[in-house]
Amino acid sequence: MSKVKPLRILIVEDEFLIALELESLLQDAGHDVIGIAASSKEALALGREHSPDLAFVDIHLADGLTGIDVARELSHRDHVTVLFMTANAKRIPEDCAGARGVIAKPYTERGVREALAYVMAEQDRDIATPDGASFIPFDEKRREDSSSRLP
Repeated sequence: MSKVKPLRILIVEDEFLIALELESLLQDAGHDVIGIAASSKEALALGREHSPDLAFVDIHLADGLTGIDVARELSHRDHVTVLFMTANAKRIPEDCAGARGVIAKPYTERGVREALAYVMAEQDRDIATPDGASFIPFDEKRREDSSSRLP
């Protein structure tokens, strides 16, 4: 079995305790958390400075409903894989704002681990959809076809 390269992860979350808990979970899973941002400005600055592989992005940040803009910019300009973490998936636009999936809040350890497995498998071009509804990946058609609806 080959050794898996740890992901460099940015957490974009304005709830400090949630961000710290997620950071701990990601580090326990063997990944590197490069920073925690509570606002869109902080998130974009950290994204430019550290070039993360993955960003967990909440939709509602300290400066309002700016997580969608953060996801678009990180994914399109900086080529970062983005996963939304939100309690209100209805706010995710039909084009998914460049995100690869969503983890429903309150999230579970299982959901986060499934999301990490999905991202790592996708990076290896061995995409496997995890069982269960803890993490929901957006399919290619949904990301490309803005007329489709969220699952």
